[in-house]
Amino acid sequence: MGERNDDAERSGVPDDRLTKLRDKIDSLDAQILALLNERGRTAQEIGALKEGNRQAIYAPHRERQVLTRLSELNRGGVYPDGSVRAIFGEIISASRALETPMRVAYLGPEASFCHLAARQKLGASADFLPQPTQREIFREVELRRCDYGVVPVENSTMGIVVDSLDLFASSPLKICGEILLPVTHNLLSKSKLEDVKRVYSHQQALSQCRGWLREHLPGIEQIALSSTSEAARRCVSEVDAAAISSAFAAETYGLDILQDHVEDLAENVTRFLIIGHHCAEPTGEDKTTLRFMLRHEPGALVRVLERFREGGFNVTSIQSRPSRVKTWEYVFFAEVVGHADRQPLKDALVEIQSVCTSVDVLGSYQRG
Repeated sequence: MGERNDDAERSGVPDDRLTKLRDKIDSLDAQILALLNERGRTAQEIGALKEGNRQAIYAPHRERQVLTRLSELNRGGVYPDGSVRAIFGEIISASRALETPMRVAYLGPEASFCHLAARQKLGASADFLPQPTQREIFREVELRRCDYGVVPVENSTMGIVVDSLDLFASSPLKICGEILLPVTHNLLSKSKLEDVKRVYSHQQALSQCRGWLREHLPGIEQIALSSTSEAARRCVSEVDAAAISSAFAAETYGLDILQDHVEDLAENVTRFLIIGHHCAEPTGEDKTTLRFMLRHEPGALVRVLERFREGGFNVTSIQSRPSRVKTWEYVFFAEVVGHADRQPLKDALVEIQSVCTSVDVLGSYQRG
């Protein structure tokens, strides 16, 4: 009781009033916990039904409905909308784990930006399994050793990650979500800045920080590794080395942040895709990724793009990659706003087949 009296004296609040408010908090916490457990038991029942019907564990359309409804219910509430979404995002993640423990493959090691993106979207309750390459991520999901995978596909300053894009050409997996992660690069180390002899990071991260490195660490050796988190891990045992990585990696590996925001451009966003065996249900705010090959006819690509223009579809991205089947043949990847299972995009995808040798929907999913 003495501790409560001390707190009351320091705060200037009468002890009996403070005690009553704290007792009320304790009572509310007990009610919240009871309701959370009831919600968890209901989630387990849903999980049993999904398993029996072989339904997807991750259902972004349903999660969007839940969060949208909670935002509407919270109008006039004391908690900001972002806080409510963050709290219930973790509750959803924990409930999803109760339904069926979800295994997620990501480009590791632990504390990579890919890991951070996966945790941000899927919550901390999933079982996250690091993989050394994008190919291994695809393989783990294809063999069903993991339920989902998260792969980097594009950076706002460095462009497309071709390794990830090429893997879709031969994989049966579907894209069921995307994550947009603002990337902040930090210089991590166990030494002082003046004692740094070399800098480790992923090649893209080194490129994104080239100007800062030139100005502040001129002439220092730059060594490219498989990921930014591998760079941080390497610095644990090398006291004269530094890594360009995330604050999450600094915390995970016990490194100091010598300098934050060492990226050359402030607007630095990486886009990740969630891959799995199921397509996502329509949400009303969807995007579709296509893979197609054209007939050798004059204007074939123009006719595909014209059909999308006539239908009022926004083509947000188009890329070409060598087919790897025949010399000088190319596979096109396009992203179109809309869901492939909904009109009028469904009809447009049928119509463009007249000038294509193949048209495959890699996935329709909620836009990040």
